[in-house]
Amino acid sequence: MMTLRDSKLPAKRRSYLDVIYDILSIAVNGVKKTQIMYGANLSYSQLISYLNFTLSSGLLSAMKGDGNEELYLTTEKGLRFLREYEKLRELLEP
Repeated sequence: MMTLRDSKLPAKRRSYLDVIYDILSIAVNGVKKTQIMYGANLSYSQLISYLNFTLSSGLLSAMKGDGNEELYLTTEKGLRFLREYEKLRELLEP
């Protein structure tokens, strides 16, 4: 008898660029840090590392929202990254 465990496919690891794509996609309308962390399935330390990179690269910007919480928003450069990465994914499809 096949169990649920037997039917699971092996997990596929995401590339660094896949994770950045996920983060930028999540932040298109401006989100909190925790929304990015849970939406992109990252640990807190991974989140901080990726946020530092995307902020310093100009792909993401940080701003104050209502209630003075910090929100993260995909920049125009980040939107360009999303469009170009989608084109690249299409080229690599079998």
